[in-house]
Amino acid sequence: MIPVSLVVVVVGGWTAVYLTDLVLKSSVYFKHSYEDWLENNGLSISPFHIRWQTAVFNRAFYSWGRRKARMLYQWYSSFSLFWFRLVIVILRNTSTLVSWFGKLLASTTIGARTSASKVSSFRGSLGAQMCICHCFYEQVPGINLPVNQLTYFFAAVLISGVVHEIGHGIAAIREQVRFNGFGIFLFIIYPGAFVDLFTTHLQLISPVQQLRIFCAGIWHNFILALLGILALILLPVILLPFYYTGVGVLITEVAEDSPAIGPRGLFVGDLVTHLQDCPVTNVQDWNECLDTITYEPQIGYCISASTLQQLSFPVRAYKRLDGSTECCNNHSLTDVCFSYRNNFNKRLHTCLPARKAVEATQVCRTNKDCKKSSSSSFCIIPSLETHTRLIKVKHPPQIDMLYVGHPLHLHYTVSITSFIPRFKFLSIDLPVVVETFVKFEEDQTLAKWEAKAKPCIQKERCKLEKR
Repeated sequence: MIPVSLVVVVVGGWTAVYLTDLVLKSSVYFKHSYEDWLENNGLSISPFHIRWQTAVFNRAFYSWGRRKARMLYQWYSSFSLFWFRLVIVILRNTSTLVSWFGKLLASTTIGARTSASKVSSFRGSLGAQMCICHCFYEQVPGINLPVNQLTYFFAAVLISGVVHEIGHGIAAIREQVRFNGFGIFLFIIYPGAFVDLFTTHLQLISPVQQLRIFCAGIWHNFILALLGILALILLPVILLPFYYTGVGVLITEVAEDSPAIGPRGLFVGDLVTHLQDCPVTNVQDWNECLDTITYEPQIGYCISASTLQQLSFPVRAYKRLDGSTECCNNHSLTDVCFSYRNNFNKRLHTCLPARKAVEATQVCRTNKDCKKSSSSSFCIIPSLETHTRLIKVKHPPQIDMLYVGHPLHLHYTVSITSFIPRFKFLSIDLPVVVETFVKFEEDQTLAKWEAKAKPCIQKERCKLEKR
């Protein structure tokens, strides 16, 4: 949930800004100088909304829009034609396509997909009407987006918006529409960008020219999405001189409330190579191994009859509420109740020191799996609650961690990366930061692509039919 302190800071900050603006505009002494300062700096302030517009970048926009005009014409025309035909055909399948791209991004070290709404605008000059497009994402900060990832989220929203509006600006100049300026705004906590175009010019040009301008932003976002996907695919190659992969996953953070914390738990910098008998070489392996452990029955461990007799002691077994059997002291941190079948196929229970029972043993499902190595061995299986698992986590050279709990708790409280630094001075967080930011950017770009594609095509199709 959103921290109360964050809400207080946001509401308090906007209240202070608005009251200061109101007082200065009402002041006899400061009103004119303050309004002149706002106008000279391109600033405008309203409740929970502040906007900055400048003409500083106009020369750059005109340079981009007039350079290689023929290539720009083909660039935007080809996409407009492609987009107009293709989106009409697959209009109902857009969500499926975005979902497919989302699956490509699913191999991530961050936990949740997320939603926001963003506003971008064309603002006409000389009091012309403002056209505002609202884009609804699948990410809501503080609801399904952790607060510690807000920096990635808002940076991705801003960059996606800037790239989108640059497309509109360049295409407008290419179509001889007057470009008045470029700006950035902040609406409550969501940043965005806009371009100021002369509305009269927009209304005078042909529908095809309008289509090229309106769809240019989506085209730029589409290219940005492709570049992001390419960057994710090539990231191991790009970072190869400094980081290597394929030997395990590196622990980058362990939450304070994680069950994996402890003297024999996981620490930042540990390299995990196995979960049970499942080899882990990258983040995807880690996730797949945890899924397998979650949905398959608890595996057992081979133990010799002599060791079993030596470690076990008389116990009184009883049923838990979920139907599973317990035979150890509930408060024991070292002992675990195990079940096994004796030579007469009778199921028995015994309380054993977990570490001594499972260390240096092979995994098994039945006694037959253990007979291959020793005829006098049994397969002991932890008798735990329904969704609880005993997981042996190998992170050499440290002693194996024995984790007892729900696998999802391990998944959500331990952050990992596939990239291992080649040199000690390199940060273990850098690849995670780069990868996380690119994936957030992909999320926002694809969300904008889905949100603006349909309105753009439907609006322009109606215009073409009317004219």
